[in-house]
Amino acid sequence: MLQKVVRSTVIDAPIERVWAVLRDFNSHDQWHDVVETSRIEGGEASSQVGCVRDFSLRDGNRIREQLLTLDDREHKSTYCIVEATVPLQRYVATVTLKPVTDGDRTFWHWESTFATPPGRERELAQMVARDVYEAGFANLRRHLEKGADLRAAGAAPLPTALPLPAQRIVVHAPGDATRLEAADTMVTAPAPGEVRIRQRAIGVNFIDVYLRRGWIPAMMGAGGTPGMEAAGTVLDVGDGVTGLLPGDRVAYLGPLPGAYASVRNVPAAWVLRLPAAIEFDVAAAWLLKGLTADYLMRDLGHVRAGTRVLVHAAAGGVGLMVCALARTLGALVVGTVSSEAKARVAREFGCEHVIVTSDYRFADAVQRTCGGADLIIDGLGRAARDENLAALARRGHWVSLGQASGPLDAIAPDLLLHKSATLSRPVVFDYVDTRAALTERAERLWQHMGAREWKMPPIERFALHAAADAHARLESRRRVGALVLMA
Repeated sequence: MLQKVVRSTVIDAPIERVWAVLRDFNSHDQWHDVVETSRIEGGEASSQVGCVRDFSLRDGNRIREQLLTLDDREHKSTYCIVEATVPLQRYVATVTLKPVTDGDRTFWHWESTFATPPGRERELAQMVARDVYEAGFANLRRHLEKGADLRAAGAAPLPTALPLPAQRIVVHAPGDATRLEAADTMVTAPAPGEVRIRQRAIGVNFIDVYLRRGWIPAMMGAGGTPGMEAAGTVLDVGDGVTGLLPGDRVAYLGPLPGAYASVRNVPAAWVLRLPAAIEFDVAAAWLLKGLTADYLMRDLGHVRAGTRVLVHAAAGGVGLMVCALARTLGALVVGTVSSEAKARVAREFGCEHVIVTSDYRFADAVQRTCGGADLIIDGLGRAARDENLAALARRGHWVSLGQASGPLDAIAPDLLLHKSATLSRPVVFDYVDTRAALTERAERLWQHMGAREWKMPPIERFALHAAADAHARLESRRRVGALVLMA
């Protein structure tokens, strides 16, 4: 005969804040006192339906549970025990959240059914009800209140305010991808205005390659750590930080490198709370690239219906985002790629005309296809310089965004004169230099993703300690989409 245990409570926090914690199937070791350690098997995302968490309890027991369903619209999940030293048989549990109408609070309903060995029905039912569910309610309340406790006058530091061990990637001297080395470190408690984040996924971008090669010494010197963006969970916050609490799912990007790490302190002004439907790896892969596409199309390109946009490396991370957004805005999109396989991917993301070239020859094809480009998005650099000038339409604007083939040689103003062309060399951080600008652009990106207006580009995942492999892949010209490091 199956036992049934049902418990409910009200949590004094908004439903999205509670759900952000509970939907992470691997978060319970951060907030539930009975859990000692937990990991997701096989490196899968902790909100991937079908993933299995393997965790140990403080009493010495071990349990493996599988996530069966996850519904962000209904704020509901189900899971089951697949193996346990605790004699709970055929255990299936459901967590459901509902908003409370009188105040910004959350109703939490937790129930399960299971069988037990004969004679242990009452004992095990009480254990689940008291030690798992009722204790879990109290533990999560304390977890959500930690941020307020930290900011309270005279409050004693919480245990998470101590330095924490972490791993980071360092570059001791400029060079190739093998210069990326893993090192152990300690991350101090967050300073005033900072947030300490347990990072789950870290974006890999070409600026990280430039830093590793020593091309931007003013930004990162010897012994520095690359990386400009990441996503994870807030561990604790420094004095003066509002709007962020321990357990919040967040992502960030900032103008100072250092993201290739398992734990990091960053200014709270860089940090955005993640919508429940956006996974850590998706946020880390596409936040910087998506915001780059946003300012390129809206601020610099003023793209509208009929604008002729030429996108280099159209199957790369930034390229796919630019193609998707440009097409959404009604542009005619032309892209360059280095292989037929990449051409197929670029077409799937809004690139109407694709030029396959391995020798940076494309200007004639652009002129034949559309009569010249009103806007060029160029991450190629030196090798494409003269072809870009030839591919521009009259009054065209060339955005030099990167230098994959080497730094761009100096361009005399007279070279732009005969077409009344313009050239810019922008940096994304100047377009998100206020909290309002960062939030506005990010919300547009989340809306595009949430509304499924764009097919999600592919993501390749590497372990943090395999950062050298990720860089080698990025520089190989064989990859499609974005790369992330999983910490």
